[in-house]
Amino acid sequence: MTSAAEDRALPAATLFSDVVGQSDAIAQLRAAARKPVHAYLLVGPPGLGQRPLARGFAAALLCPQGGCGACEVCRRAQAGIHPDVVEIERAGPFVTVDDARRVVRLAQRRPLEGHRQVIVVSDIHLARLAAPVLLKTLEEPAGQTVFVLLADAVPAEMATVASRCVRIELHPVPPGELRDWLVGTGMAPDLAAELAEAAGGSIDRARLLAEDGGFAQRRELWRSVPSRLDGTGAAAAALAAELLSSAEEALEPVRARHRNEMEGLGSEAEQRGERAVPRRKEIEDRQHREERRWRTDELRAGFAVLAAAYRDRLLSLAAPDSMPAAWSGRTEERVRELAGAIAVVERSSAELVRNPNESLLLEAMLVRLSAVTG
Repeated sequence: MTSAAEDRALPAATLFSDVVGQSDAIAQLRAAARKPVHAYLLVGPPGLGQRPLARGFAAALLCPQGGCGACEVCRRAQAGIHPDVVEIERAGPFVTVDDARRVVRLAQRRPLEGHRQVIVVSDIHLARLAAPVLLKTLEEPAGQTVFVLLADAVPAEMATVASRCVRIELHPVPPGELRDWLVGTGMAPDLAAELAEAAGGSIDRARLLAEDGGFAQRRELWRSVPSRLDGTGAAAAALAAELLSSAEEALEPVRARHRNEMEGLGSEAEQRGERAVPRRKEIEDRQHREERRWRTDELRAGFAVLAAAYRDRLLSLAAPDSMPAAWSGRTEERVRELAGAIAVVERSSAELVRNPNESLLLEAMLVRLSAVTG
């Protein structure tokens, strides 16, 4: 048996070529595939390559050669179209009891082609009400089923479910590692450093930003917000609409990738003589969720740029020569205003996770910020 260090040295590119910065997780999954138990839990913030990790692991579990990466079994598992790899996606804001019951039913079936099946359940951190149903299945697993659960974190309500799984931690990719990876794709070092910082440790976001020609313009738009607010509600409303429009434009690389994915799956289905893409509705629902998540991430990144713009103004107070004459004699008041503006932006960013009306959220934030201009 090889050590973890030796595992990392093995050529894993064929199974995990889309994963960056998760060498420890890859080594654990490669080792686990040789003698699997019934359930694994991948825990980490979104955008770290959870889906290709789960699919690569599934390919290793199903492949007659333990994960060669070249056979039809591996290829279909990695593409998400193998009938013995079932990906469960929530239909609403939470993993419901009905979703969990579907997992239970699927766990009892026999594999359709091979010697085992793999059931991947996303967003398990949102399965609080469904936890008791899932727990019973995990405590009495079917011998031919391996579960791969994906979670952003493990809330207290899910601790018992997590205890029934082998837990594998995923970590945000350090900016330096993301920068080096981007440079390795042919990107200029300065741009790579900026994108790596904006990606927030997410390889998925770094990849999409690398394909996004409007990235720099959107950042500049957010940086310009303080100087464009004039204290009127009309200016706030117009600027909110412009910011939302820029977030919509940021979705185009995601949508292009999804179109390419569906076209590729359609070609695969046609080559196999199938009339339609297997589980097309589930794939489309997952793509729509990814687009909503990307839009939220884009807005959150914009809020971070805006907060940084106000922090820059705070720092400028330490350089009296750069301070506008109108601010002279009221430095303490200005510090309070700018600190308050940063707090407003950070609270608004936190509100995004509650799925608010984005237009109203932005307009309300900008109206509050209008008191701090220039």
